[in-house]
Amino acid sequence: MMHRMRMAVFVAFVLLVLTGSLVPVNRQFRQTPGGVPVYLVSNGFHTDVVVPLREARTGQDWLRELGQPALTARFGRARFVAFGWGNEGFYLGSMGGRLPGPGAVAGALLPSPTLMHVNFYPTPPDSGRYVVPLRISGAQYQRLTAYIRASFAAPDSLGARPLRQATGYSAHDFFFRATGRYHALRTCNDWTNRGLRWAGLRAALKAPLAAPVLFQARRAPRER
Repeated sequence: MMHRMRMAVFVAFVLLVLTGSLVPVNRQFRQTPGGVPVYLVSNGFHTDVVVPLREARTGQDWLRELGQPALTARFGRARFVAFGWGNEGFYLGSMGGRLPGPGAVAGALLPSPTLMHVNFYPTPPDSGRYVVPLRISGAQYQRLTAYIRASFAAPDSLGARPLRQATGYSAHDFFFRATGRYHALRTCNDWTNRGLRWAGLRAALKAPLAAPVLFQARRAPRER
């Protein structure tokens, strides 16, 4: 009986992935000529949202938002910043080029702690198979930034977003404390997809994997 229940859950999950990935939401979305440039970037498994470090039209300044003086001093000349949300054990277990252990992988299937991964870019992301550029309106960008902001743990008494640790995968990326719990149906890609939906951009009905996020975003028409 238990084996049948597990198989039923697995089949239901596969059907959700297949059907939800192909069904678009916000299909009326059109890119805004001259709008705010944002990018979806993937390594084939995980997706990040890349946005301007400072955006004059909306007044959004992510260094000021993060409130970390050391980062402000180091990355004041960066042009873009990438945000990703994910499982704490999986993120930290991947450091040093390692593959996360079985415990980290299994733990990611159940509700578990999360981190925000922040990466600074000196230039816009290179075009390629795993990069989708978008131009969005100021109002859409403000909704997207509100979603990203709400994914960070609350700032401390000095107004700084709390760092998990002082180092990341390289000298240009960092891990911050996040809100929410990660599990099989609430993945890093689902976080990205939800942000696009919240902002009114074209997205998938459900996207636990990276491919549907990129697929739906690429289908967004370029003229308004």
